[in-house]
Order: sequence, then structure tokens, then C-alpha cells
Amino acid sequence: RMKIGLVGYQGGGKSTLFELLTGVTPDPAKVQSGQVGVATLPDERFGKLVEMYQPKKITPAKIELFDTPGLSRSDAVNSAQRLGVIREAHALVQVIGTFAGIDAVQEVSAFQDDLVLADLQVVSNRVEKLKVDAKKPRPDRDELQAELDALLPIESLLNEGQSLLETEFSEVQEKACKSFSLLTKKQLLVVLNSADSDFDRSVVEKIEQLDLHVVVAPVGLELEVQDLPEDERAEFAVEMGLGDPCKEVLLKAIFKVTDQINFYTCDEKEVHAWLLKRGSSALEAAGSIHTDLARGFIRAEVVAVDDLLRLGSEREVKAANLHHVEGKEYLVQDGDEIVIRFNV
Repeated sequence: RMKIGLVGYQGGGKSTLFELLTGVTPDPAKVQSGQVGVATLPDERFGKLVEMYQPKKITPAKIELFDTPGLSRSDAVNSAQRLGVIREAHALVQVIGTFAGIDAVQEVSAFQDDLVLADLQVVSNRVEKLKVDAKKPRPDRDELQAELDALLPIESLLNEGQSLLETEFSEVQEKACKSFSLLTKKQLLVVLNSADSDFDRSVVEKIEQLDLHVVVAPVGLELEVQDLPEDERAEFAVEMGLGDPCKEVLLKAIFKVTDQINFYTCDEKEVHAWLLKRGSSALEAAGSIHTDLARGFIRAEVVAVDDLLRLGSEREVKAANLHHVEGKEYLVQDGDEIVIRFNV
């Protein structure tokens, strides 16, 4: 399952966002270790497919959110160590409380520095070890030297305070860094947690100039609305000047930043939405459903969900010649409905 790390400095409203998105109340006992919850991704196509097939079981796409321990503004070394717990996350969401006079642009910049420092620590540790080991007469000496040569330019960039997000890695560098799960290689969404729905757009523009995705959301107010009985929510939202519910906006923004797509498997038994990295093949899609499907892959039968919903049935789609059969190299498109034919 896709994992998202919620990160930020203490007091920014990270745990409030976690509760809004997952419905899980933060546990005070887990402040130091972090807490995991699951959120269902909003998906109009999925809802329409469920209406069409009326299946016995429905499985929408979900993401796992990890509410990490809050970082300290005054202790960069400790913050870098705390960030180690989110190395397995696919993407990061930095939550910044814009109340109490916090400079959001400065917070983004400080966090970027923390990410660089965290990566520098793991890369430098490996480099120091390699410098020693590559000098010893051992059978893998050439491989160790090659790994060292691959890591030195990366260490150099981090030493200069540079993020690695835009850096093209060679194959050797990719392999050398695989176990590090570098934080500066992860996509980042910035959530500006505002006290109300009024917000200074110039702050957003300054952060967007750093090539970051930004969403402004009055997270605390939104949570208050969610806790009200359903018939009172609209009135309260109008009173407080809230626009559209931001939970859906936030989840869509998180999904966008992960660079994933949705594909679907549908029949009367189950309608299932799957997440897949953009640019993945039909064989990888088959493997994400079940390893047997990848092992015995014969072909993928593909229909665009938009065509299916427009024409009303698979039979009509086939009659319109919009159904296609693909091999394992086919690149899955967002919104594909796929039937994998296999033989094990």
C-alpha cells in the first residue's frame, strides 16, 4: 500500500490533519514513535463503476498515512535523525501552521535543509566505510570502489545543501542509493494549515517558485465541521466562511504528488481500484494484483473506464471496437479497466 509521511515542526497541526484524513484520533502515547492510519482516495469513476456493476464487494484505493514525531526547529541534528522513520514513505506532506506569526517560506526552507542533512548523514556514513574497505585486499574491492565513485558526487551535492529531487542518477548510483531511500528524492506536498479560509496568496506563490506543490487548508475548522451532525455541517461551513470541503482536495493533491495512476478490475463479484506508478507495464499491474498473474501472464484485455461509463456496458465497448488486447510491455493508462489472462 502507498505510504505517505506527514512531517513538520511541532505545533503545525500535523496530527489534526492526520485525524481529518484518516478519522483516527491521535494517541498521545505515540507522540515519540508516530502513528499510522488509512485514508480512502476520492474517485468519481470508482463510484460510477460500483453503480454499474452492483458488486458484492467494493475495494476503493487507499493510502497509508504516517503521522511522524514533530521536528524541533532548534535542533537540526535531532530532526535529521527523527526523519529516518519516514524513509519507507513514497512521498512526504509537510504541514505548516500559518497562525502565531510563523514564516511559512522559512519553514519550507528549514525543512529542506533538514532533509538534506538527513540524507548527508546516511550517504557520508557509507562513503567513510567504503573508503576504508576499498583499500583492503578483498575479492569485491572493485565493486566497492565503483560504489564509492558513484556516491562521492552525491555526497558532494548534499554537502553543498542541494536536494537530489532533480538530479539524474546513473544506474550505478541508483543501485548504490537504493537502500538509503533518500528523503530529498521524494516528492513533497506543502499543506499550509491556516486559521481560517482567508490566506495571503503571495506566500503560496513564493513556495510554488521553489517547484513545490502547495495546498491551503483550515484543517482545524474542517475537523470541527466533520465532527458535527451531518445536517449542521453546511450551515457551520457557511458561518465560518469555508469553501468546498478540503479533505477531498487534500487527498487528491496527495494522490497527484505521488505520481500514481488508478486502474480497475471489475465484475459482479468485486469492483477494485488499484494504485500503480505512472509508466508501469501490464506485467507490473498484474503483479500488483497477485504474483501468480504476473508469473503466468498471457495477455491483458483493456478498456478505458471513460468509454465503459459513456457506452454503458462492456458489450457496447466491444461493439464500438474500443476494447484492445495488450502484451506484457503495454504501459497502463490512468483509468484503464484490465482483465489479466494468465496460466500457471
